Amino acid sequence: MRFLGSAKRKPGWLCINLMPERVDISHVLAQGKARPEVLLCDSYRKEGEDIATLKRLRRELDLDRYHCTTLLKTSDYQVVQVEAPNVPAAELKNAVRWKLKDLIDFPVETATVDAVTIPQGEGATGRSPQALAVAARNDLIAATVKPFNDADIPLEVIDIPEFAQRNVAHFFEEKGRGLALLAFHASGGLLTFTCDGELYQYRHLDQSLASFANIDEGQRQQLYERIVLELQRSLDGFDRQFHHVAVSKVVLAPAPGAEDLQEYLASNLGVPVTMLDLSQVMDFPGVPELREPVHQSQCLQIIGAAMREAGTV
Repeated sequence: MRFLGSAKRKPGWLCINLMPERVDISHVLAQGKARPEVLLCDSYRKEGEDIATLKRLRRELDLDRYHCTTLLKTSDYQVVQVEAPNVPAAELKNAVRWKLKDLIDFPVETATVDAVTIPQGEGATGRSPQALAVAARNDLIAATVKPFNDADIPLEVIDIPEFAQRNVAHFFEEKGRGLALLAFHASGGLLTFTCDGELYQYRHLDQSLASFANIDEGQRQQLYERIVLELQRSLDGFDRQFHHVAVSKVVLAPAPGAEDLQEYLASNLGVPVTMLDLSQVMDFPGVPELREPVHQSQCLQIIGAAMREAGTV
């Protein structure tokens, strides 16, 4: 969701994510590069209220000199798949708004809406074009923007985790083939289906990083079985809806015990399962911590949010 015009600033994008006790920041230079460069990826402890912390970081890191974005929390918005209106791309956002009237749980008149079309592909027949519409309450958007405005840090874009994960997934895709990327975070799991840099479908899983901690062998087996069931249902559903896009592999973001989970998934799914390693597709000059797989997973969303290309949603 784009809100403000951009003045001349440093190249690349900077994602600033406010967490309960810290601020996560990532600066990525991606546009025009075969391998994006993660120039900054760090967490900073909050000292005082959000505004005071942001003001301190603005002074220390010159945050007002960057193209800045942040991420909404998953509870602050809804993503709905709808039939794409037959309008020019510039009119899609407004045309989709009225399709959401009975599909979201708050009045569409009080919502900020954005939308992207789902590519049909050459093999798609007999189905109307579809779009993914994102809707968030205006008051929640205002509350998200306020501390940045008060700290004199101009936000140009507000993003969502699904699109941030899509940005990372794109670099692991095979041209013309679908890719399923599964990552676990503190709030739960996120599974995205992408192809050629476009988000086709997503699914949230109840399992979070905490699900993998302090469990015995029996609990681990049950956890893996639930994840396999969720993945198989999602793969089957994706194949039914987008049968013209073959999923070439499942990529699993690191988590505690992920090697065992990868082996379990590979033996129970009909597609290859590989581990995500950002060093295969990007560089981290000055951020050696990102060579650690679990740290990559912890930073995946803020890195993805900062991997924007100019003009993208």
